[in-house]
Amino acid sequence: MLTRFLGYALLLSAVVAGQGADPRIRMKVTQGDAARTPIGDIEVTLLQSVAPLTVANFLKYMNRGSFNNMMFHRLVSGFVLQGGGWTYTEQFTRIASDGKVRNEYNISNTRGTLAMAKVDGDPNSATTEWFFNLADNSANLNTQNGGFTVFGRVSDASLPVLDKIVANSRVTSFSMWDSIPLYNYRIGTPQAGNIVIIPSFQAVDTLPTPAISDNGVVSNTTFGGGQVVARGSHIEIFGSNLAGTTRSWTTADMNGSVLPTTVDNVKVTFGVKPNERPGYVIYVSPNQVNVQVPEDAPLGDAVPVVLNYNGYPTSAVNVAVRETAGGILAPPSFKVGERQYVVAQRASGQLVSGGNIPDLANAPAVPGETLVLYGVGLGDVTPGYPLFAGRIAQGQTTLNHPVSLKVGDFDAKVTYQGLAPNFVGLYQINFEVPSAVPAGDQKLTISQRGEVLPQELYLPVKAQ
Repeated sequence: MLTRFLGYALLLSAVVAGQGADPRIRMKVTQGDAARTPIGDIEVTLLQSVAPLTVANFLKYMNRGSFNNMMFHRLVSGFVLQGGGWTYTEQFTRIASDGKVRNEYNISNTRGTLAMAKVDGDPNSATTEWFFNLADNSANLNTQNGGFTVFGRVSDASLPVLDKIVANSRVTSFSMWDSIPLYNYRIGTPQAGNIVIIPSFQAVDTLPTPAISDNGVVSNTTFGGGQVVARGSHIEIFGSNLAGTTRSWTTADMNGSVLPTTVDNVKVTFGVKPNERPGYVIYVSPNQVNVQVPEDAPLGDAVPVVLNYNGYPTSAVNVAVRETAGGILAPPSFKVGERQYVVAQRASGQLVSGGNIPDLANAPAVPGETLVLYGVGLGDVTPGYPLFAGRIAQGQTTLNHPVSLKVGDFDAKVTYQGLAPNFVGLYQINFEVPSAVPAGDQKLTISQRGEVLPQELYLPVKAQ
């Protein structure tokens, strides 16, 4: 009997947290000459609260210096001033793109707003290029191509700097651009000083850096938690400023059949270079990030785990990584008094209960019937391809390190132990309740590789 777990939400404990204050940045605009002759500063509030993915995308490039020495390559007077595509020092260099960001049109394209450029006919094609709206372009840009995502607003004090660039620039065809603004240019061969650039971007407010809490890296708490994790385990990272969004991964984030190693500019690595390995990001939020440990993560008692958000890494937190470190699904909602009950499921989908678990009918286990348990951290399987981490499990597999199970004092027959089909990193154990087990709460003992799993779990059994 292979069955799909009906309550998969129990696997990923979600913390819903609000966004922080919208950050402010300063763009120091100069001419492109060696002296970097100043033109003025443009201060922008990034609207993280309404376009979190877009702001995170922008800050990623900004924080790692990709936008330093960025040039404005397009000016349409009374319409837009555009940059984010090229840098200029002594030559023109295309800014490398990490990929597209999902469209987040919410705010009108009015004068003084900052918005993303994109490809015609593809609302979700924005990458590095952005533009300032020089006028109220709402009638045009709010309706085209899914609406152009506004993600920033220029301060009133900085609007005259935009006007100064426009007033002192001549729009001409030069090199690969047909509408480049050349500052204080009249005739002849353009010089470096005619190019308008932004040598640096600065945070006006101190941008919050991510931090992992003390003892903030644990195996999934709905499966027992703990400081020891396994390859393929689901782990939870707790802290502050870990992400700018709150969501789980989707199929759109996948790289073919492989789960994402980055979601909304959040990445988690295990180990140190050259043996550093990225984890598979399952869920992100400002205070909690869930990750699946990669199948090739380094093994050891003190493997460094680092979370990187928007180019800012946390301090490393050491965790013990093993080949196996099993945990069985038994959430806090299944704890009554001092007893932690296991999640055991029948073929019908009904969950076993002794009548004392909130919102569950009285339905104890029946001797002789087959039940299903779910676990994490039980190690590699056969067949071993696709790999057991970072993929949605397909078909039946078998644990390479089998488990044994006892209900009370009686050995139980295990009829299936492997990955749960159609899930990521979730294991399924099917077993028969021994016919001789007496009625009442029976201790459930699960062993693997000669060691008993550390959880103390109970299964309610019905009288025969």
